[in-house]
Amino acid sequence: MTAWNRILRPRPLLALAVAVGASVAVIAQIDGGDRGVAPIESSSSFEVSGVAVDVSASTSEAARYGGWREAQRKAWRALWQRVHGNGGAPGLSDSALDGIVAGVIVPNEPIPPMLVIPVQWSGGVPQSMEVRTEWQQAWARFRTGNSAVDYVRPTGSGADPLILNVAQTGRPGRAAWRLLLDQYGAADVVVPTVRLDRKWPGGPVFGHFAAFHGPDHRFIGAFTLRVENSAAIPQLLDAGVRRIDAEYVNALRDGRLRPDPSLVIEDPVEPTDLGDSLELAIDAPVDLTATQPGLVSITVQFDTPDVGTLNGVEAALRAVPGVRSAATTSLAMGGVSVMRVTFAGDQAGLRSALAARGRQVQEAGGTLRIPRQSGAAPAA
Repeated sequence: MTAWNRILRPRPLLALAVAVGASVAVIAQIDGGDRGVAPIESSSSFEVSGVAVDVSASTSEAARYGGWREAQRKAWRALWQRVHGNGGAPGLSDSALDGIVAGVIVPNEPIPPMLVIPVQWSGGVPQSMEVRTEWQQAWARFRTGNSAVDYVRPTGSGADPLILNVAQTGRPGRAAWRLLLDQYGAADVVVPTVRLDRKWPGGPVFGHFAAFHGPDHRFIGAFTLRVENSAAIPQLLDAGVRRIDAEYVNALRDGRLRPDPSLVIEDPVEPTDLGDSLELAIDAPVDLTATQPGLVSITVQFDTPDVGTLNGVEAALRAVPGVRSAATTSLAMGGVSVMRVTFAGDQAGLRSALAARGRQVQEAGGTLRIPRQSGAAPAA
């Protein structure tokens, strides 16, 4: 932008007038440490806000990348119009815009996170998070970064087996679902289901897969896969996860996978309004607050030079034992993004867990800071 005219701004003069006889009153007025507001930014950078883009792609990463590219082009045209008033902005390549733009801040990215509760039927018995199933392990192996759906996958530790059970997937009560989804940082729920059918010991195994969505268990799609023996069940389930993800992606594109508006918390929920919906077992109710460990909300700042770093930090935090949810609340590509992490422990425990996984973590007050890694990010 060297061709732009340089704007000279006059320096304002600050005049101070203090009366001699009012020195005591002046001291009283400036007494205290909560005065003065520092300016946010005083450099010569330009900021263009209110740029809306709507981009769809085969993967969430491709959609984000295309959205940032389109946002830079629109912002460049809007900035040229603001400075020059008329005339079209000269065409600049995306690489030239990358050198001009210092960062992209995304205040709102409408990708609703979906809580995943996998249910496996084997031997006529349904199981979810009550035990570690092969179906849950298949979902843990699935690389969600390649999907257009934002999945929130619980680890199955802590209170997960008590509140994310098969009975919960069939409860229609919205009050308990609201509290549950808010705890995991999700907006809605999906229930992928598989029923394993073994013809005879050591013989073929059929996997009957079905995809459901929401507390009302709305049907999305179903299919059947087959392998020759029980040793190939992990490959069968991995293929089933990919096919079910394709069902959810198709439903997202055609509007069937929309967040349920009844799950949005608009007013505070009174404990008396919950009724019996918080019963965690069919025979005897369990106090939900008594079974959960102490959860804290921790703010984590991290450098996001590219999409790969963003996905890597999110995956690393969600893989830490005790992390209930990790959601990026402020995204700034090329700058510092902010994430809110719900952790069963304290800030020191989360820092130690990240450090044990090869992450450099700095602590300042109530915030953790993950600087840019010098080498490749460690595997989650």
